[in-house]
Amino acid sequence: MAANNILYAQSGGVTPVINATAASVIETARVHSDRIGNVFAAADGIIGALEERLIDTGSLGEDDLRALAQTPGGVFGSCRYKLKSMEENRREYQRLIEVLDAHGIGTFFYNGGNDSADTANKVAKMAAELGYPLNAIGVPKTIDNDLAVTDNCPGFGSVAKYVAVSIMEASLDVMSMASSSTKVFIMEVMGRHAGWIAAAGGLARREEHDPPQIILFPEVPFDRQKFLAAVDESVKRHGYCSIVVSEGARYADGTFLADAGTTDAFGHKQLGGVAPVVAELVKTELGHKYHWAVSDYLQRSARHIASRTDVEQARAVGRVAVELALEGNTGVMPVIERVSDEPYEWKIATARLEDIANHEKKMPGDYVTDDGFGITPAARRYLEPLIRGEDYPDYDARGLPRYLRPRLELLEPKLPGFEPA
Repeated sequence: MAANNILYAQSGGVTPVINATAASVIETARVHSDRIGNVFAAADGIIGALEERLIDTGSLGEDDLRALAQTPGGVFGSCRYKLKSMEENRREYQRLIEVLDAHGIGTFFYNGGNDSADTANKVAKMAAELGYPLNAIGVPKTIDNDLAVTDNCPGFGSVAKYVAVSIMEASLDVMSMASSSTKVFIMEVMGRHAGWIAAAGGLARREEHDPPQIILFPEVPFDRQKFLAAVDESVKRHGYCSIVVSEGARYADGTFLADAGTTDAFGHKQLGGVAPVVAELVKTELGHKYHWAVSDYLQRSARHIASRTDVEQARAVGRVAVELALEGNTGVMPVIERVSDEPYEWKIATARLEDIANHEKKMPGDYVTDDGFGITPAARRYLEPLIRGEDYPDYDARGLPRYLRPRLELLEPKLPGFEPA
């Protein structure tokens, strides 16, 4: 069987625009139908690929693809599953090659973050070792914005926009009630080791007196007394204090403020919620009335307020991924390269997966103000272009976004059943 089909899979935490990348992959492949056969999607990421649960995207019409591109979540299903090294679990890599071979697949796209880049790189190496003709290409995605090499990550710009707008709006609420009610508002955002999302909250502070007054970054060790003094000073000066805190905020010894004592499938610490921890500290030590909120899934699924720049970049990496495969590339990833800040210009470049896998990009030190609680002009120059523009989804007659929930039927399996380790 000619191996000219594509297998696309989504991995890890989803984003507001990951489906825009998926739609772009499918659309670009159809443009090149003379060289590309079917585009299959793995149900639930790499697990579905191993279990041979594959979806033929040929059933999606033009209207479906338009809806797919503006739908949050992962329409085909994602997963948190880390393939072990080839030495530890060779059977899974061999099984994946068997599935690809059975369905005439010559290109594998893995749309994810650091761990996914590592998986795609391992698959590329395994295919080469077994002599299977495969273009294994990573496609960038992560709201954490911590992938190495690429200037920024598809998904981050929309989350950054959501966070900046949310802290701005919530702070207006707090300001309205501060004289007789809540004086401190704490908004927790994602970001385990890198404070990019928390930093985005700083975009709401356009003038010196604007909120948020305090940002707590993973990169800046938490100083209890310094923090309390800053909160108290803000309440005395402004009448209230708005705080953005990253879930990865930690003490000088590296201990997370919200360490839940457990780990996830990738061995990452499970964090139990830092906002209530900070809120309790404010209440106990300062006695101020507070409210706190955890953005959680809301920030990474808010397609209704997506950044147009982010959507355009998410589509661009999907298109270029297909073009790279057509050129015979493997073990690579399309990445975003910034050409200039003002006017903001960018292009898509190519990077090797081995230069991305298991590397983590944290915020530069000069992006954080000297007091450790805000962002600098340099950070603003980097962040601001990424949230520019709007790309509102279509709405139906009921006033709700027209998001895609297709009935996706699985292909008939060709191989015996398989259970991932």
